Amino acid sequence: MWETLIITPFTNALLFIYTIFGQNFGIAIILFTILIRLITHPLMVSQIKGSTAMQSLQSDPRYKEIQEKYKDNREKLAQEQSALMKELGVNPFASCLPLLIQFPLIIGLYQSLYKAMANTPLDMLTLTRHLYPFMDITRILPINNQFLWMDLSQPERLYLPFLSFGIPVMAIIVMATTYIQSKLLAPPPSDNPKDQAAMMSNMMNLYMPFLMGYMGLTLASGLSLYFIVSNLIGILQYALLGKANWKNLLPKPRQARAVEPAQTQVKKAVKANRGKK
Repeated sequence: MWETLIITPFTNALLFIYTIFGQNFGIAIILFTILIRLITHPLMVSQIKGSTAMQSLQSDPRYKEIQEKYKDNREKLAQEQSALMKELGVNPFASCLPLLIQFPLIIGLYQSLYKAMANTPLDMLTLTRHLYPFMDITRILPINNQFLWMDLSQPERLYLPFLSFGIPVMAIIVMATTYIQSKLLAPPPSDNPKDQAAMMSNMMNLYMPFLMGYMGLTLASGLSLYFIVSNLIGILQYALLGKANWKNLLPKPRQARAVEPAQTQVKKAVKANRGKK
């Protein structure tokens, strides 16, 4: 079922683009990534609306009042929060459900890229069994995996004459674009220091670039190319929708230390004098 509904259609679509646009696999990956982003755009819009609604809910005075009032009673807290969400028409799953739908598509895309980048005779034989009848095998095999300085079926390294080691340029760009995208899409900082959702979001923004960079370092560079193009398109989509928070990319100014009120300073001085006596 997975092969029939996901892997085979994705593989054939990718190779169909490859045969049309000059048999350049790098161009095929870029165009295919754009196509996938356009198809999943409604899901992304739904995810944005859900995230915006949850952010508005968390800044609502009634929501904060409920958290403070029932902080020691989790069952009552959950009931009151659920009632408030129902009253405001907020769906707690609206922000994560589109992501869950996209996740299998992303996994299928990765597998399709690997299957399409056939290197060995056995891989090519397996690939031919997944092609649709209208696909011209003579225009597909052997697949040209060369794009710029890269072999898209192998991990990427850029070798310069004056260096004895290769530079993982694509992995670095994957990390950078993933970090920029996560920062641009990050919600405003929460006023509640114990906000678990905010803490989880910060952890994801911190570790995800390293995870994606490691994948770009060790996996085929064709996947790195997909990651980079997908990140750039994601940034562009959020910018066009007016949801990119560009201020997050700027260094935050240090907050000045709050000046204690005069009454507090007097009380401290009195306590200090009492202690000396």
